[in-house]
Amino acid sequence: MTLSSLPELSRELLEATAQDLAGDAFARARRAHGYQITYSPKVFIPLTKLCRDRCGYCTFAQAPARVTSPYLGLEEVMAIAESGAKAGCAEALFTLGERPELRYDEAARWLAARGYRSTVDYVANAAQMVLEGTGLLPHVNAGALYRHELEQLRGVSASQGMMLEALADLEAHRLAPDKTPARRLATLHLAGELRVPFTTGLLVGIGETRAERLATLAAIVDAHEQYGHVQEVIIQNFLPKPRTAMAHEPAASDEEFYWTIAAARLVLPDDIHLQAPPNLSDRPVELVRYGIDDLGGISPVTIDHVNPERAWPGVATLATVLDDVGFTLVPRLTAYPKFAQPESSYLDDAVRPYVLAQSDATWLARHDVWASGGEEPPPPPPRLIRRSSDVAQVLDRYEPGYALSREELLTLFSARDGDFNAVVERADQVRRDLVGDEVSFVVNRNINYTNVCTFKCRFCAFSKGPLSLNLRGDPYLLTLDEVSERVREAEERGATEVCLQGGIHPNFDGEYYVDVIAAVRAGSPSMHIHAFSALEVFEGARRSGQDLSTYLTRLKDAGLKTLPGTAAEILDDEIRKILCPDKINSDQWLEVHRTAHEVGLRSNITIMFGAIETPESWVTHLTRTRDLQLETGGFTEFVPLPFVHMATPLFLRGRARRGPTFREAVLMHAVARLHYATVIDNIQVSWVKMGVEGSRRILSAGANDLGGTLMDENISRAAGATHGQAMDVDALRDIVEPLGRPLVQRGTLYQRVS
Repeated sequence: MTLSSLPELSRELLEATAQDLAGDAFARARRAHGYQITYSPKVFIPLTKLCRDRCGYCTFAQAPARVTSPYLGLEEVMAIAESGAKAGCAEALFTLGERPELRYDEAARWLAARGYRSTVDYVANAAQMVLEGTGLLPHVNAGALYRHELEQLRGVSASQGMMLEALADLEAHRLAPDKTPARRLATLHLAGELRVPFTTGLLVGIGETRAERLATLAAIVDAHEQYGHVQEVIIQNFLPKPRTAMAHEPAASDEEFYWTIAAARLVLPDDIHLQAPPNLSDRPVELVRYGIDDLGGISPVTIDHVNPERAWPGVATLATVLDDVGFTLVPRLTAYPKFAQPESSYLDDAVRPYVLAQSDATWLARHDVWASGGEEPPPPPPRLIRRSSDVAQVLDRYEPGYALSREELLTLFSARDGDFNAVVERADQVRRDLVGDEVSFVVNRNINYTNVCTFKCRFCAFSKGPLSLNLRGDPYLLTLDEVSERVREAEERGATEVCLQGGIHPNFDGEYYVDVIAAVRAGSPSMHIHAFSALEVFEGARRSGQDLSTYLTRLKDAGLKTLPGTAAEILDDEIRKILCPDKINSDQWLEVHRTAHEVGLRSNITIMFGAIETPESWVTHLTRTRDLQLETGGFTEFVPLPFVHMATPLFLRGRARRGPTFREAVLMHAVARLHYATVIDNIQVSWVKMGVEGSRRILSAGANDLGGTLMDENISRAAGATHGQAMDVDALRDIVEPLGRPLVQRGTLYQRVS
């Protein structure tokens, strides 16, 4: 798009007031981005305040005599970054002057003494150190760059930026050789050719006209239409500062500032986010009325070095004010979701693992340090109370038994703040109405009879657990006598169930699983045998040359009582191609359980979530399993299993997230309660993965079961979970007691055990 190609729109915009444009701009922003306002929790690293440009409004740039050193040292850089990481930041914003070594000998000598060819060379090294040392995602604002420099920085940063400011010949830029329009536009286009997630923007009130602002916006649109790389446009208002050439010029008026925001929203494509800095406005929420969907970077530990006189608004205060007018404030990464997701080609392969590690399931920023299987406590419940119309409408028309659509399920999974609390409260009420206040558990023992497996599941640490974690030794295969002995021990310790699962050993045939059942019966004729994943059953039938019905009937006749729902992972075959490419597919998992139900065996549903998939895949999983339950009625419970990332191959190779966030883990249980209500009564929380406090919170979010005491649980431990291998009844009671709900022992089929 060029300005001349849209004369009608241009005329209308130029003649309009900010108020004239506000309604349409606001509506367009909401259609494109909803009622969610993002911001980036970041730390600012002012690598150098020296600059060869002398812009008429800038106080960031300093002369060598006014700084203690031309550049921050690497130790200083890392100290700032580490403080940001500890404070929960996701981004490290490198701010710096442009090419000071071309103006100041002090800068050139400092760089040369340390082996750097240029400031860009140094910032690339510093960014790499921060990325690898802290996990913070660098965003580099290094100004107008050449192709090789953009390429160099792409390998160590998640995004880059450069303000166009204004594509006009302005007095403010007379002494700034890097601010010529041609130089800035060349950088913008080169960034597009190199597929760099890019931030640019306008500075309003430095002598440009409305028409020139529209021309700048048109140039941004033109570049984006060619390359798709512009992730956000910043509209910044000029504020005069002492000791600058423009110290006595008027500040950008609210009318011109707001007009530019609204015009930008109407001119820019919907997939470009629109930002205005919250600390440069006395009423930052007013910016939302004119079409922004992002408030830029806010730091809990560093000042705005470009505008040091303007303090950051408190995030909690900002969230409350936005909540009051119907918006949710959400943290994001320096790369927006379109650019952060795995299929994006905008991230360098060296950077992508760090982006994944910082991401939640929608490719926004993780908002807590909690991780499944870890020791960090969960975050407190949201304190904001506003409920959006989207979530409210779903909950208003919901009643137990209602078949939630895909869109409704996705809406519930998107819940944050007041919406999150509303979903949790409704799920807990449905739990109370359908199954009462009792919290059930089963006394059981896990028997993982072998850790040798011919399948190459990329999330599994059980068969490949690192020796450094001391989670397992050499590959093993229990003898049948050892299986029998463990069953006897379990019965002596009060167990009513043994759960048997293992790797798919290359020497197993279909008879092996029949022999295992016989070994359990030898150890205890009365023990409930809860055994064999769908993969084990499928392989047993295949290796026996029998159909599923015949083979499952054999297992049932031998003594098998129920099947666990494991090997489901995510019932979305596009995700399974990454997680477990050689494993059974979704249809095969469902067919094993369908057939099991047909021959009289009950089973449960599991889901492993938080690795690489999005809520779309969760919805597919929940929908397909509910459909099967309506067909067969054979599932007894739903068991969410949050991905434990610490020692899994997929994460260690940089191809997975750090499991779900706590919000996502709670919602999986709460939404499942609503989704399966009247169809499946029991929602189980895995204390191994959620921990004591996390389990307690989920028992107040729709869950009614704590699973088993799990003597000898090894699979989660192999992945890095730290919550132990067994939980005695007193420990389970400690989880439940603060809730004021009774703890009751059950059997595998939820019959009460006295």
